[in-house]
Amino acid sequence: MIKKVLVANRGEIAVRIMRSCREMGIETVAVYSEADRKAMHVRYADDAYYIGPAPSAESYLKIDTIIEVAKKSGADAIHPGYGFLSENAAFSERCEKEGIIFIGPSPYAIRTMGDKITARKTMIAAGVPVVPGTTEPIKDIKSAVEVIKGIGLPVMVKASAGGGGKGMRLVKKEEDIVSSVSAAKSEAKAAFGDDAVYIEKYISSPHHIEFQVLGDKHGHVVHLFERECSVQRRHQKVVEETPSPIMTPEVRMKMGADAVAAAKAVNYHGAGTIEFIVDDNLNYYFLEMNTRLQVEHPITERVVGVDLVKEQINIANGFELPFVQEDLSQSGHAIEVRIYAEDPDNNFMPSPGLIKHITEPLGLGVRHDGYAYEGYEIPIYYDPMISKLIVWGKNRAEAIARLKRALYAYKITGIKTSIPYLVRILEVPAFIEGRYNTHFIEENQEYLKPHRNCTDRCMDVAAITAFIDYLTKLERHQPQQVGKELANNWKDFGRKRSVLRL
Repeated sequence: MIKKVLVANRGEIAVRIMRSCREMGIETVAVYSEADRKAMHVRYADDAYYIGPAPSAESYLKIDTIIEVAKKSGADAIHPGYGFLSENAAFSERCEKEGIIFIGPSPYAIRTMGDKITARKTMIAAGVPVVPGTTEPIKDIKSAVEVIKGIGLPVMVKASAGGGGKGMRLVKKEEDIVSSVSAAKSEAKAAFGDDAVYIEKYISSPHHIEFQVLGDKHGHVVHLFERECSVQRRHQKVVEETPSPIMTPEVRMKMGADAVAAAKAVNYHGAGTIEFIVDDNLNYYFLEMNTRLQVEHPITERVVGVDLVKEQINIANGFELPFVQEDLSQSGHAIEVRIYAEDPDNNFMPSPGLIKHITEPLGLGVRHDGYAYEGYEIPIYYDPMISKLIVWGKNRAEAIARLKRALYAYKITGIKTSIPYLVRILEVPAFIEGRYNTHFIEENQEYLKPHRNCTDRCMDVAAITAFIDYLTKLERHQPQQVGKELANNWKDFGRKRSVLRL
């Protein structure tokens, strides 16, 4: 049985994995770069090892170094989290070769589903619906023009080895074909070292819906229902929820069965996600498979009642799944938002820096997966996500209300964050009514503009909040000055006294 796990990752996902390990009585090993010496995952782990300079290419992506630390620390297993080496077939193979358990799927599954063209072929053979398009890489611009004319505009040009919106171009006009294909190939080469691209028919009103799957090493696979991930900015998810507000029981059952078939087609074991593109008529098509834990996995855990990290470890240990499909059901509604260190009012520019104060939201139905603390400096070298805020309610309306309450209670000073932007999303009628697709953000820019609803009353609240915060800090260091400051400054807040009733 696994006794010690090296978590080959950082930030909130490293801490989240370590929590489940601790509940299972499993020791943990953290690895950290120069920029992460004071990071929470380093403090939380039972053991921690330095692996190199801040850039991930010189630390978190160095397979040899991580394997060396695993051996040195006595770790018998490695959990890759998500990102970094989590979908690296060579890393999974190296772990096998070194006699270290890789808490994830086989190298074959990673490699097959990691290449989008190979994955499309595999799904077609398994009878899973795929978006009409090519099953071979586009060789040159001339062949791209011919293929696109055959499929019909609009189309999406996509990197075969890619993800996260890189190497992707939407082509709506014939005159844009050459420049779009060239740009997609160039970006794919820079991002993934492979310029192979393929072409798919573009779904004009797409919903991004994914199914969580779990498979053991004995051939058993189940799905844990869907997640709606259509609120996206630049092809990056911003808000996720489950159940999907557009789903019907009949379509859910059919999509779930296809998700299981997709996983079985590659003899999948571990936790994975089958992503589908869905149109307004609930016709759906396979998009891709993520052969790892997803950022948004907590909402599935909350609604289905399964700890996905614990199940990953049990599967890696060789255990059979403790449930069959009929044992699983959804209870209530969960929503997750991602909190980033960025300035939404300044084109979402990253906002690294020192966190001066942080108040995390609490209360019934609220979960906070984070890694930041007061005095911690968000580094510039990595993804700027600080935390994930997850809420649960008996129904969707309660979950939205609870999320708004939690976001209002979430305070971080010293850096800019995406919290105000997330609050604005929750106030958009289309979101409240559950009638949105992946165009949600671009179609609701008026609602999402900064300070759209900011009245004088809002400014009063902000001013008084700042004044009270100032007095609180003053009381800690110069208590004798508090009375003087009140006497000198309160007259400026006279007209705002009624706001204190808030």
